[in-house]
Amino acid sequence: MPLDRAEVAMRELVSSFTCLESSRLMDSLARAAAAVVRVGYAGFVRVDPLREEACAVVTHVPPGDPLRVRLWLAECGVLKELAVSRGPVLLACDRSVGTPGFLATPLATVTCDHAFLWAAGRAFDDRDEHLLGRFAIAAGRALEASNGLEAAARLLRGVQSLPLFPQTLPPGPPPPLLPA
Repeated sequence: MPLDRAEVAMRELVSSFTCLESSRLMDSLARAAAAVVRVGYAGFVRVDPLREEACAVVTHVPPGDPLRVRLWLAECGVLKELAVSRGPVLLACDRSVGTPGFLATPLATVTCDHAFLWAAGRAFDDRDEHLLGRFAIAAGRALEASNGLEAAARLLRGVQSLPLFPQTLPPGPPPPLLPA
C-alpha cells in the first residue's frame, strides 16, 4: 500500500527535526568557541541545581593535550569555582604553576539551570571575555533550539503513530470542534 501525502510529509518533517544531535552540536560549538578566542581548548561545564558540583560535559582539546588541560580541569578546583560562580571566571595564565589560562562564561539558557562555556590555553583579556560571552549567548540559543527540535520530533512521532485519516468517519464536512 503506497504512503499517502500526509505520511510522507510527516516522515520528512521528523527526519529534518532529528538531523541535528545535541552531542554533535555541543562538540561543534566547543570547537568554534576555541577558534573564536584563538586557542586549542574549549568546552562546556554543567552545574548541578544546588550549585555544589560542576562537571565537564564536553571538552575539546588538541591531539595529545599538550597543556594537560583535561588533568588540570579535574585537579585544580576550577570546577568548584564554576559551581558557585554566577558570572564569568577568568584565571590568569601562569605556566610555572600549571595554570594554562582559563576563561568561562555562563550560557544564557532557560532549559539548563547553570552551565558555562569555557576556553583555555593562553592569557585572556576583556576583548576575549566579550567575544566568548557573545558566543555563549548564541551557543545557548542553539542548544535550546536543538532541544526544542528534539521535543517536537518526539511529539510528531506521537502524531505519526495515530491514524491521520480514520476510515470510520462518515463522508461530508467534519463535525464542529466546539458545540454551538
